Amino acid sequence: MTESAVHPALWPAPRASGAVDATVTVPGSKSVTNRALVLAALAAEPGWLRRPLRSRDTLLMAEALRAMGVGIEEGVGPDGSGEVWRVIPAGLHGPTTIVVGNAGTVMRFLPPVAALADGPIRFDGDPRSYERPLNGVIDALRVLGARIDDDGRGSLPMTVHGGGALDGGPVSIDASSSSQFVSALLLSAPRYNQGVEVRHTGARLPSMPHIRMTVDMLRAVGAQVDEPETGGEPNVWRVSPSALLGRDLTVEPDLSNAQPFLAAALVTGGRVTIPDWPERTTQPGDALREIFTAMGGSCELTERGLTFTGSGRIHGIDVDLGEVGELTPGIAAVAALADGPSNLSGVAHLRLHETDRLAALTKEINELGGDVTETADGLRIRPRPLHGGTFHTYDDHRMATAGSIIGLAVPGVEIENVATTAKTLPDFPQMWTGMLGA
Repeated sequence: MTESAVHPALWPAPRASGAVDATVTVPGSKSVTNRALVLAALAAEPGWLRRPLRSRDTLLMAEALRAMGVGIEEGVGPDGSGEVWRVIPAGLHGPTTIVVGNAGTVMRFLPPVAALADGPIRFDGDPRSYERPLNGVIDALRVLGARIDDDGRGSLPMTVHGGGALDGGPVSIDASSSSQFVSALLLSAPRYNQGVEVRHTGARLPSMPHIRMTVDMLRAVGAQVDEPETGGEPNVWRVSPSALLGRDLTVEPDLSNAQPFLAAALVTGGRVTIPDWPERTTQPGDALREIFTAMGGSCELTERGLTFTGSGRIHGIDVDLGEVGELTPGIAAVAALADGPSNLSGVAHLRLHETDRLAALTKEINELGGDVTETADGLRIRPRPLHGGTFHTYDDHRMATAGSIIGLAVPGVEIENVATTAKTLPDFPQMWTGMLGA
């Protein structure tokens, strides 16, 4: 009897029988959807989200906002163009308990919102959420005038005692473990009496594209933001108090979730088209065009979308992924199949993500016969002939897709708990087999 028969949670990763040739429509961006939900909830008038991502993380965000009194109506656009959510702001209130799962955006973006509510808001989540750093948000909110009970842990579970308003003002934080600390404070800042001035005081700030996304989305709803990118003081963001506008926003495809499908073109020497790839975006996934081209492919961006074509060879790469850390698991998977060594750096903060991604990638690729070594801030990968085996995911969606990429070229790879991909990419197994023509 096979291990997958004993453990039904094991999913045999399909091996590609040849070069893929597919068009894959990727659902909306989680990062955009959850930021848009927060901004719409804090607006002075109703707003609409078109083509939002429906996944575990975004549904947790929607349910949390509903628990605080926000109206979110789900439906389909009158022209049949896809799902539409109408967000109706309301007075925020407790008492209530918010379940964050293991969603970084929910556990970090909503405590600053809860500080504006009337009454206590308790935050709880999956066991892993207790291990993820939240001190940057907790300490900052206390400086800005909020009362929070966390028993000194700097993490979940905790209770925010909302007083209906918050003074705001200047605050210094170390956000080197997560750029979400900065985004969390900026998103609610227009509703604070004095706005907020956030000053990052720590080491290198990771995932800057996500902060640029937050700033762009704030400005789109009428907020005034001064930031380093536009001539402001380095590592300082200032948001003035103001009312926020309701928006009619169409959510971009999630470019980071396009990664495994683009990787499939690279690994198999095939071709994959992702419709509606934006010409301009703040999403970190846009960096895949450059990174995967350097690893042996080519891409063309047209009105139809992005078409990526593999050359039949995969090259190793030496790349700093500090700005786009979430892409690391997929890049590591491709690098394990390359014709030369790779060095992925700038991602020490991944040890604090859904799992310790650096340790997990090292262990799982090496157990398939690979040669991966952790460095101080990344991974060194020397390609070796790989063999089948169980690829554990640690309840991390990007580990599951990384293992699936390896499975394209290596027979006998079985993904433990592939269902964890529902965190941001519902129906991944069906999309994956559909791409392969199964």
